[in-house]
Amino acid sequence: MRRFLQTSFGSALLGGLVVAAFGWVAIAVGWIHADSNGSTVTVAEPLSAPVDTSEAGNGANRVNQIYRRDGQGVAFISSQLKPKESSGLSPFGESEGGGVATGSGILIDTEGHVLTNNHVVEGAEKVEVKLGSSDKTYTAEVVGADPATDVALLEVEAPADSLHPLVLGDSSSVEVGEPVVAIGNPFGLDRTVTAGIVSAIQRQIQAPNGFSISHVIQTDAAINPGNSGGPLIESEGKVIGINSQIQTGGSGDGNVGIGFAVPINTAREVVQQLEAHGEIKHAYLGISGGSITPDLAKALKLPEEQGVLVNEVVKGGPADEAGIKGGDTSATIEGASFRLGGDVITEVDGKKISGMEDVINAVNSAAPGDKMELTVDRDGKPQTITVTLGVRPASAEEVPSR
Repeated sequence: MRRFLQTSFGSALLGGLVVAAFGWVAIAVGWIHADSNGSTVTVAEPLSAPVDTSEAGNGANRVNQIYRRDGQGVAFISSQLKPKESSGLSPFGESEGGGVATGSGILIDTEGHVLTNNHVVEGAEKVEVKLGSSDKTYTAEVVGADPATDVALLEVEAPADSLHPLVLGDSSSVEVGEPVVAIGNPFGLDRTVTAGIVSAIQRQIQAPNGFSISHVIQTDAAINPGNSGGPLIESEGKVIGINSQIQTGGSGDGNVGIGFAVPINTAREVVQQLEAHGEIKHAYLGISGGSITPDLAKALKLPEEQGVLVNEVVKGGPADEAGIKGGDTSATIEGASFRLGGDVITEVDGKKISGMEDVINAVNSAAPGDKMELTVDRDGKPQTITVTLGVRPASAEEVPSR
């Protein structure tokens, strides 16, 4: 029961909050409309090649190979931040009181485009970048950013012989147990390399704007403040993720072997949207709810043992306009209040779902304007409702209350 009622914003991270895989999702499912400065950019195919593995069978140090090949494509980022009010969220490198934030970045082409985390440069008056082992500092322009995926794209004007772009891999093919390497600038210690494995895949974490990021890669490679925006690299030297958050134990603020990287496929989609439209739009459903477990179904006499119990429907949102029904009866279980009587979602586009994570992933994979078929159980009777997805608000705080 506690697992069902667990808030998805309750697990604090130094670099954000982990969204619970099960339990209440206290947000309307959907992302953000993030405006860029209107610029478009063409990201060229990276010219660098994967790591040469011919020596691997002869006992060569693979981590050293990756570091020697990819280290020159990792950026050290320094942001002069404007003072701002505390938001309650404190991603890596972000200073609520202004000052200087430091992070890492990934050079992705020979045009000087650098990927990093949005929270590394958000609110910055000036952004400066160093590339690889060089001490030369370049002023960077923020081409565009997306707080919903915590991705930002920078551009620097640097000589061609200073640009050594990394190869972007395919994060959808990542498997648990694969060796990985992280390169970055933890605590300002530039050009630091750490190694580990992929600990888990398909995690969800909370973005700085309060919504959730899907398909996140978990790793035990040491990641600390300052690693934000740097590459998580697989054994062939290709980037599979952008190191973004860590989970810490107790009152500590350092690595405990649980780090999270935004998948590079997600970052690639952000860049493609910037190139095509100059802005980022994410799909929006407009519900809050919780995952159903067999124990919960038995306790509440629900008609299904898995799926999503809709708690609330955002007034005027896509789900509301389609006729999805939220709870109408308040209840308290073990001191926690919630609402009963809402629809039970059992399928999305004809596929059975196990919980809220499946609904979030489906919405994250869609685009505004797409139609989504939800199979729901209402008062013991199944029915299919078609929802036209909308555009996600800029932050979870902007979601209208019922």
